[in-house]
Amino acid sequence: MAVFSLFKLSMLLSLLSDVKLGSWPGILTQKEAVAVGGFPQQCNRIECPTYDVINSGEGYEIRVYNSSMWATTSPIDDISFVDGTRTGFLQLFNYIQGKNNYNEQIEMTAPVLTEIAPSDGPFCESSFLVSFYVPKKNQVDPPPATGISIQKWGPTYVAVRQFGGFIKDSDVGVEAAALSASLSGTTWLDAIKKSHSRDITTVYTVAQYNSPFEFDNRVNEIWFKFDM
Repeated sequence: MAVFSLFKLSMLLSLLSDVKLGSWPGILTQKEAVAVGGFPQQCNRIECPTYDVINSGEGYEIRVYNSSMWATTSPIDDISFVDGTRTGFLQLFNYIQGKNNYNEQIEMTAPVLTEIAPSDGPFCESSFLVSFYVPKKNQVDPPPATGISIQKWGPTYVAVRQFGGFIKDSDVGVEAAALSASLSGTTWLDAIKKSHSRDITTVYTVAQYNSPFEFDNRVNEIWFKFDM
């Protein structure tokens, strides 16, 4: 229980900081060399959604996530991934602290997801949806709340690229492009393109697993969700 409380407290303290150096304010942005790949070790100590790995290659992994419930913000329009995620996480932090219709506190989970619908121009606002995985304890009846929607995922295919460090705005597009390049020539990229054929720009997701005060062995992921 203490681990979850510390995680939530560190998130809040960092979000309330005025320094804007990384994905969470108040944190250095250097991208330390860390070993990433496979099951995120953070999920050994904090609850995460379950999945199966069905394929992997150089620079990518294909997962199928099991059915699950997620609490999701309304769309947030911002020019910055960092600022959009901060805004959304504050809403979700209030939600798990008990500002919901059941006045119920909810344990922190990982990852925090930010789905990005990129803008079609360099100085235009993108649209962000920030989501929190609802713990198993609350999956049957997640507390409703104003401004928060509960999303039910069926089995979901995801192409994943992992990377370390603290995320800056400039990292997001680079890592998404790297995932796309690593999938080049595979049937997975064909499925992703087909699934996103109606998008004006390709929608993708950033997953963050760590508290802002964890400096070592940080794990982040770029996700392309798709249908098969």
